[in-house]
Amino acid sequence: MTSPLHRLREWLPLLPLLLLLAAAYWLNLQVQPLPPKPDSSKRHDPDFIVNKFSATTLNELGVPRFILSAQEMVHYPDDDSTHLDKPQLSSFNAELPPVYAFAKRGEVSSKGEEVFLRDEVKLVRAASGTQSEMTLTTDFLHVIPDSDLAETSRPVILQDAHSIVHAVGLQFDSKARVLKLLAQVKSQHDPAKH
Repeated sequence: MTSPLHRLREWLPLLPLLLLLAAAYWLNLQVQPLPPKPDSSKRHDPDFIVNKFSATTLNELGVPRFILSAQEMVHYPDDDSTHLDKPQLSSFNAELPPVYAFAKRGEVSSKGEEVFLRDEVKLVRAASGTQSEMTLTTDFLHVIPDSDLAETSRPVILQDAHSIVHAVGLQFDSKARVLKLLAQVKSQHDPAKH
């Protein structure tokens, strides 16, 4: 019969090997790289939110040329996109009636040169001495304010005091006051309507 002391003597030569193995395991844990931190640049989180936002662009005389406002503006740094809730874009020209555009949602391009209006888009050209108010409705409108251009490839309805026009797609040059309907144009004119 072997005594416990005898068994301990049998395992004693293995003790340095076990200590070396434990030290190697501990050293391995110490040199492991830290777990990677989540890369927030790949996440679509806003870096700022502005409530009741309004920005005015002035012409060379210091008079308002455009006013872009929204109930809320949210900017996302990962794709440099700016989203608008209930945007309104107003365009002013001293010689022409003002034009106002409204929508439920919108986006602004990264450099602020283009505005994309979505959902229940309404564009209103104010009345002038020779023209009645004109209203355009659609579900999408691409606006380039500095060029006074607006366009869509979606169905549109144009309405003024005397007519209603349905079409698919349009190009509107606000400065030249040229409106080009692209396809499927149907018009109803009522000269007696006031």
